[in-house]
Amino acid sequence: METKTTTIDQYLKTVDADKRRVLEDIRSSIRALVPDAVECINYGVPTFKLNGKNLIHFAAAKNHCSLFPGPGAIAAFSEELTAFA
Repeated sequence: METKTTTIDQYLKTVDADKRRVLEDIRSSIRALVPDAVECINYGVPTFKLNGKNLIHFAAAKNHCSLFPGPGAIAAFSEELTAFA
């Protein structure tokens, strides 16, 4: 039976060292920028929540690392993101 990860530390232990370093840098940046955010695993990936809402997710894939902003971040930067629509 496969064990589900329940913490970001557990998740990071499952990731290759090169990707782990990238994800640890992302984690540190989020902690520094949003110290009130709460860490958890959501949708199977590391997540930071703020005021009970998903702020940002990050994850490792086979050939890359991903960063997934929550809806609040997308709304807050909607003007800057129009070039990517």
